[in-house]
Amino acid sequence: MAGLRLIVGLGNPGAEYLRTRHNAGFWFIDALAQAAGARFGLESKLFGETAKVDIAGQPVWLLRPATFMNASGKSITAALRYWKIEPEEMLVAHDELDLPPGVARLKFDGGHGGQNGLRDTIRLLGHARFHRLRIGIGHPGHKDKVTPWVLGRPGAADEALILRAIGDAADVLPLAVRGDFMEAMTRLHTAKA
Repeated sequence: MAGLRLIVGLGNPGAEYLRTRHNAGFWFIDALAQAAGARFGLESKLFGETAKVDIAGQPVWLLRPATFMNASGKSITAALRYWKIEPEEMLVAHDELDLPPGVARLKFDGGHGGQNGLRDTIRLLGHARFHRLRIGIGHPGHKDKVTPWVLGRPGAADEALILRAIGDAADVLPLAVRGDFMEAMTRLHTAKA
C-alpha cells in the first residue's frame, strides 16, 4: 500500500474553537508541525493553511482547512488536486465520539459516523477510500447533548488523555507514512493501557 503524502486535521477555524473537542484533528497536526519546527502558512487557493514536514525521511504536507467543519471537503479536494495526491495517500485526523478520551485508532475506508467533515469529504470525493485517524473524545451519553459536547472544551483530565492519544498516534505515524499501516495499527491499537 502507498504511504502517506498528505495529513489533514479537521476542526473549526477561529480562537473560540481552538481547544474544543471537535478540533482534535487540528490538535494532532499542530503537534506534528510543532515537533518538526514547521509553521503553517495560509494557502487561499486550497482554502486552508499548509505546512510541509519530513516524516520518516518522506516529505508530507499538513493541511488545516480554513473552512468550517461541514465544508472541509472543499479544502481537502482542492489540496488533493493541486498536489496530485491520491485519496489513498491521505490521512484525515478527526474527533471521534465513539472512542473514549485517551484512545486513537487508525482506519481505512468506511462511513462518516456522523462526523460532518468526513461526510463532506466523502460526498465530494464520491467514495471513502482514505485513511482516518479517529481521536477519541468520548460521548456525552445522549444524542441531544452531542453538539454542545463536541463544541465544548474537555476538562483537564480528558484533555490530558486526548493529548496522550495524539502522542501515541504521532509515535506510529512514521510507519503509516512508509505505507506499513498494519504495523502502525497493531502498535497503536495495542498501546499501553
